[in-house]
Amino acid sequence: MLIAVFGLLGGLVLWLLDLYMRTGVVLGDTRLPLVPLVVMSAAELLRRASPRTALAIGSVALVADQCTHGNLATVAMYTDVMYAAVLYGTPAAARRIPVITFLISLLVTIGSLAWMRSPEALLIGIVTALVVFVPALTGVSVRNHRDAAETARLRADQTALLAEMDRTQAVTAERARMARELHDLVANHLSAIAIHSTAALSLDDPETSRKALGVIRENSVEGLAEMRRLIGLLRAGGAEAEPSSSPSLASLDALVEQHRAAAADGGLTCVLEDTGEGGAPLPAPVELAAYRIVQESLTNALKHAAPGPVRVRLGRAGRAGRRLTVEVSSVLGDRAGPGAPGSGAGLVGMRERVALLGGEFEAGPVDGMWRVRAELPAEEGEAGP
Repeated sequence: MLIAVFGLLGGLVLWLLDLYMRTGVVLGDTRLPLVPLVVMSAAELLRRASPRTALAIGSVALVADQCTHGNLATVAMYTDVMYAAVLYGTPAAARRIPVITFLISLLVTIGSLAWMRSPEALLIGIVTALVVFVPALTGVSVRNHRDAAETARLRADQTALLAEMDRTQAVTAERARMARELHDLVANHLSAIAIHSTAALSLDDPETSRKALGVIRENSVEGLAEMRRLIGLLRAGGAEAEPSSSPSLASLDALVEQHRAAAADGGLTCVLEDTGEGGAPLPAPVELAAYRIVQESLTNALKHAAPGPVRVRLGRAGRAGRRLTVEVSSVLGDRAGPGAPGSGAGLVGMRERVALLGGEFEAGPVDGMWRVRAELPAEEGEAGP
């Protein structure tokens, strides 16, 4: 609106001062240049909302202005309408208008040379290019810069969104890892404490109560020690310090012996069968996952298994022993002694550990036994993150 108002006022000032662009025109009435001036001002009002319509109206007004004495403000406003048509118009219009205006400028120059055969014909061609082609070219340049800036902004927003998604996934993965570690470290000790405390409360036998309290004390002390270790790892940086402090398969004997002592009162006998010795050294994440799977399976057996053997088998499978197999089986059935409730988080954690390493996991009843079996990659290059 400001452009239209100031363009109209400027044109009126030029008209009042009798400052025209030419003489000897077809329509000699000095009031006629006001008509194209008013129409061009009206076209300026449409330059943003409907640039194609504004360009069509402005082109008609410019041609009409050339048949009168002419007003410089009308021509100046037309250059702005041409610029706006390219900048705010459709992408197709932005591609076609500069080409069309270039051809018009070229044809006007050639036609003027053929008709006038004088150097002034080149001046007409230059003026025509300044009025139609140069504004269109300027509009293309500004539009390209604007589109490039918009593309860069969208790319920055997309990058920020992806970074936020990565951060969220990393936080979720770290929380899941911490949940698995907390469960694996504490669940077996708390399960033993719950079972033996229930036995101590339900049986009126001083010797049994004394043994139960001993197991409770042992598991509570070990649970506190492992909790302190985990807290120390988190304070020291978490995953970077984990491999050096994490349990390995070399300590499976102690783990099985600990559960054998805790499960003796429930009629469970824990047996370790390791046939996987002599192969290539296992990656630290694989050893940790195998240890945690055995630990959680023994804890589940302590809570739910019927009296009988609990067998832990380690072995190598695949060509050249490239897969580590971990299998823990216990007797299905109702146990007579006290038990502990389960939430299913242990199976979820074991499945997640195996999936992260690119292995295979299965758990379920097989021939009257509850079996947990996992296959893990036994070589560094095959293990997942």
